Amino acid sequence: MIRVVVVDDDFMVARIHGGYVARVPGFTVAGTAHTGRSALAAVAEHRPDLVLLDIYLPDMSGLDVLQALRRADQPVDVLVITAARDVATVRAAMRGGAVNYLIKPFTAAALTERLGAYADTRRRLAALGGEAGQDEVDRLFGGVRGGTAPLPKGLSAATCTLVADTLRETGTDLSAAETAALTGLSRVSARRYLEYLCVSGRAELRPRYGTAGRPEHRYRWTG
Repeated sequence: MIRVVVVDDDFMVARIHGGYVARVPGFTVAGTAHTGRSALAAVAEHRPDLVLLDIYLPDMSGLDVLQALRRADQPVDVLVITAARDVATVRAAMRGGAVNYLIKPFTAAALTERLGAYADTRRRLAALGGEAGQDEVDRLFGGVRGGTAPLPKGLSAATCTLVADTLRETGTDLSAAETAALTGLSRVSARRYLEYLCVSGRAELRPRYGTAGRPEHRYRWTG
């Protein structure tokens, strides 16, 4: 079982992310934290395998937490989850050894895909033994840091290309219903392809908040 500490300054967001983690087979939430100092204390107490780390914390930057974790005796992997989009922050996270970087807001499917890739990499490392060849190393780094995620079962490459082209050529954000109308797909199918495009890093989710009820999920091409 892969033990995870969830770090986010927003109590409700931390609970939501913890729920996402708990639904992924092979993962369990060992603890949560809402400040940088409590994150370091939680890692020392629970000794997790992975930390889901927010950048914007009330007492210190998540990047400072990342550096502190790297100096600690207990090794732990870090997956950054944040609204920070600036290249300097992304670069600092990579230099700090983050295994992945997920920009808020995101879908449960996007986090599930990254957790699955992380678990797969751990299994591959465990199976290697004492040494690894270049092919194994290439596959390991590709599995952790991304590349294009494989198409989920039931999705076709041709239809995915249709949805991607539609989203790109529109030049604005689209809902699943609007995408379905433009492509001739059902709304459910359109949403699955849009979520996959978010997972593979070619689109982003942009919630639109109205006066009441749940926000409308809209998707925009990022390339």
